[in-house]
Amino acid sequence: MSVNRTELIAAIAERANLTKTEAEAFLSAFQDVLVENVAKGEAVKITGLMGIERVERAARTGRNPRTGEEIQIPAGYGVKLTVGSTLKKAVANN
Repeated sequence: MSVNRTELIAAIAERANLTKTEAEAFLSAFQDVLVENVAKGEAVKITGLMGIERVERAARTGRNPRTGEEIQIPAGYGVKLTVGSTLKKAVANN
């Protein structure tokens, strides 16, 4: 089971005593700030919940799974998510 964006907005609105419109504005702003900062190479850390940062990936040789032919994968960036202690405990206890 998973929670989609609409369900998340409804849950935030209920817990924070906000309208769904206000909760949606909050979630959109949070998403924008998170994406902008990680794209600039700045880490975003929410103590107890998570840390997100951009990481560099070196160029490397890979294989085409269909043909087995070697291919060159260019250098690029990825995203690293580190789980915080509060989230780890919540997952371990369920």
